[in-house]
Amino acid sequence: MSASSFNDEKGGSSSVGEPEYGHDPASGGIFSSDYKRHDDLKEMLDSNKDSLKLEAMKRIVAMIARGKNASDLFPAVVKNVACKNIEDPNQLIRASALRVLSSIRVTIIVPIMMLAIKEAASDMSPYVRKTAAHAIPKLYSLDPEQKDQLIEVIEKLLADKTTLVAGSVVMAFEEVCPERIDLIHKNYRKLCNLLIDVEEWGQVVIINMLTRYARTQFLNPNINESLLEEGGSGEKTFYGSDEDEEEDEEEKEKKAEAAAMAKRKPYVMDPDHRLLLRNTKPLLQSRNAAVVMAVAQLYFHLAPKAEVGVIAKALVRLLRSHSEVQYVVLQNVATMTIKRRGMFEPYLKSFYIRSTDPTQIKVLKLEVLTNLANETNISTILREFQTYIKSMDKDFVAATIQAIGRCATNIGEVRDTCLNGLVQLLSNRDELVVAESVVVIKKLLQMQPEKHSDIIKHMAKLTDNIQVPMARASILWLIGEYCEHVPKIAPDVLRKMAKSFTNEEDIVKLQIINLAAKLYLTNSKQTKLLTQYVLNLAKYDQNYDIRDRARFIRQLIVPTEKSGALSKYAKKLFLALKPAPVLESPFKDRDHFQLGSLSHLLNAKAGGYQELPDWPEAAPDPSVRNVEVPEWTKCSSREKRKEKKVEKPFYSDSEGESGPTESADSGNEEEERKPERKSKQSKSDSESESDEEDESESESSPSESEDSESETEKICLETRREHLISLSESKPPSKPVKKENKKEKKEMSLLDLDDSSVIVHLLVCPQTIAPSSALKSYELLHRITGEGLSVEYCFSRQPFSPDANMVAVQMQFTNNATSDAKNLHIEDMKLQSGMRVKEFPEIELLPAGETATAVMGIDFCDSTQACRRPVTHTRKFFVSIQPPVGELMRPVFLTENEFKKEQGQLMGMNEITEKLTLDVNCRNEHTIVLRVTTAANLGRVPCGSDKEFAGRTVTSSSLVLVTVATKEEGAAQLTVNCEKMVIGTMLVKDILLALTQ
Repeated sequence: MSASSFNDEKGGSSSVGEPEYGHDPASGGIFSSDYKRHDDLKEMLDSNKDSLKLEAMKRIVAMIARGKNASDLFPAVVKNVACKNIEDPNQLIRASALRVLSSIRVTIIVPIMMLAIKEAASDMSPYVRKTAAHAIPKLYSLDPEQKDQLIEVIEKLLADKTTLVAGSVVMAFEEVCPERIDLIHKNYRKLCNLLIDVEEWGQVVIINMLTRYARTQFLNPNINESLLEEGGSGEKTFYGSDEDEEEDEEEKEKKAEAAAMAKRKPYVMDPDHRLLLRNTKPLLQSRNAAVVMAVAQLYFHLAPKAEVGVIAKALVRLLRSHSEVQYVVLQNVATMTIKRRGMFEPYLKSFYIRSTDPTQIKVLKLEVLTNLANETNISTILREFQTYIKSMDKDFVAATIQAIGRCATNIGEVRDTCLNGLVQLLSNRDELVVAESVVVIKKLLQMQPEKHSDIIKHMAKLTDNIQVPMARASILWLIGEYCEHVPKIAPDVLRKMAKSFTNEEDIVKLQIINLAAKLYLTNSKQTKLLTQYVLNLAKYDQNYDIRDRARFIRQLIVPTEKSGALSKYAKKLFLALKPAPVLESPFKDRDHFQLGSLSHLLNAKAGGYQELPDWPEAAPDPSVRNVEVPEWTKCSSREKRKEKKVEKPFYSDSEGESGPTESADSGNEEEERKPERKSKQSKSDSESESDEEDESESESSPSESEDSESETEKICLETRREHLISLSESKPPSKPVKKENKKEKKEMSLLDLDDSSVIVHLLVCPQTIAPSSALKSYELLHRITGEGLSVEYCFSRQPFSPDANMVAVQMQFTNNATSDAKNLHIEDMKLQSGMRVKEFPEIELLPAGETATAVMGIDFCDSTQACRRPVTHTRKFFVSIQPPVGELMRPVFLTENEFKKEQGQLMGMNEITEKLTLDVNCRNEHTIVLRVTTAANLGRVPCGSDKEFAGRTVTSSSLVLVTVATKEEGAAQLTVNCEKMVIGTMLVKDILLALTQ
């Protein structure tokens, strides 16, 4: 900005000492002139002229450069920066604008962010809707009070049927309102069916959410088995002790009753529970380790015991991945092997340790091997352990010694073997190995000390050589605890320790004092003086713990007049029987955290962790997940019989709206998703579809529909026609068109009954396609840009009666402002060469909050160039209407012979052929026809061996022919024959997009 323009804005220069309030528009003062000037800047920013907006932005930048407060202008600036991009025709720019807007952490623009998210949630681009879902948690963290409005947006996005949005909206649901489980009910089956096609990140999020959902909505599939195990003697748990089996008689009776009830009422799995397990199983073959881990934890927490084993192979496969992945997988496998070790026993060798493994991986593999150890494989595992002890990794060797101790504790048959092996390690040159062996031997000897006095004697001799404090302390504790088994050696050990008392570590000194006290109580003749000597040394030690221990023990074992009553119980205190330690896995009871979560990895509740719910005692109502099929699709019993085979895969594959039994148990829809069964399924599917085609073609030939159509079918078609008209908010032609001959009668009836391509196909082949949803709407004028007025338009696919060469464009005006809108019309303006527009009558008054509909005709001259026209309200708004190439044509009726003949004349450069792989949800005839006729306003050719469609361009009546030839395993070939090559090329792209996503 130049200095002259800046001075003009100030109204002249001012001296340094003059106050600038009231003169400088950049001042942040409190006088009314400041507010007026800021209001002027706001008006400039809200104007429709880019030059005024640019000038306002320059002045604001100048204000900020001079250090003035311009914070009250921030929302207006953000609106201008973000709003224009949010309305950009490019979906990537719209999404980027929303991403930037939601990343601004300023509460003052929360209303603008909320409005932008709501608009983006209704955007025609799934990528923009996905970005809206990402923006929801950002806005929630900025202003939690917006939760209710955000939940409404989440509910809307959860109903989205595109796989691109599913993962993002579930993530937003988890962040904002995970307790609103009712939002998932209606979308549960759809999420299960879409799961295999969702991106990998979204799959992880959805699976984790569905795991917690299933734990609240379904019964425990292992309830009968667990009750029977608890009620009877059962098999003892892996780490169970005798004390765990001692229960009150009342509890046993209750469990026996529960087991009896379980026998009387066998468990039957909910079909929706089975649907979840079936649809997640193929994801065990995913290339993404996080997806495999998510499915594994789902099966571990939800599946019957007999089915959990399928995850073992997938998890073992992940052990070939990077060390970070191995670490997480082994953590979870270690937890699983405690309760369900049987499923990993066949893969025992996969957990053998390689020399190249990092230490943390080695330790976890040791943990798994120890958990898998049983009487059958213990000899193999111990041989492996002998090899590991020779490793140069001392931490790993210490962990191996501890693992040997655990195996000896859990498997009594090898206890002596393990003890002898550990005793041999006492002669190892490495002090750390010897020290760890001493600690483990000490724990094992506590189980049967009387049988192993020789080992205790051998360890007593090691006090001269072992210097590791923990090992020396363990040996002294053992000799003191079992001094009666070594009465001759124990006093000599005390003598040696008394000599070196002052030089020992604190932990060793404490055990020397304990040894002296125990020997004084059992063999006072030989050790009385030694004990007094040791206690005198401890009395003056620098460590106060040792001084206190010496004072305490002296009062207990050396009775005096001042001694209390405790001295009588000295032997019971020092020589009491101590329970043998139970060597347990550190992963025991860690499965109360959801596997695969950060909390499970840390074994501590992390921030944001959601607890895994307990199974319900009674099954909740399964009908909450039912999605009603509209009544207008059930026209008559005859129609229902014809459409039964087609509707089932249509609703279950595409929308997940079938009943619980259909969605869970129908074989075709789910088995098609499994890679290993696709080839087997395709043959039977193609045969059944061909049978249905033959039946449909024989029942819907032109002569039959013309001469012998039943009254019931007429009512059915009329009902569907009315429903589609109500969805598109358009009116059918009120006057019937006269027909002159039979050939004309066929074509005109197809066009006049309803111009929707779906209805065209219904007349020709009524049982192979269901009515489409509402016509696709496009935004013409945003309510922010239009100052409260918003305009949407759609191509109604009805003939524009004033001019047959024009495309009918239905426009919907909505007044979102608080004041009435008047004189709404489109002004004349110079158009592209050849284009013509038939304007709609002026809307004189549109009250606040009301909606009005108008229809205008546009002759696009068979071109997709946009028609740019100004909409006049209080002022002009320049808008642009750009048609998809599929809306520039109208359907025509051709027989199969006529289609082949016309196609033969449109070869060479007029023919475009593309090979494609159909989307997994688009592999039956019904869905293919629906997607093609949605992408382009074409009519279906009856009785064709392939899916064939025909139409003519609206302006020039150029013929357009489309053929979709399907092959096995989703392969297909698309052929478009068109007199206009440009239209044909563009049409191929649109139909390819419709069939592959």
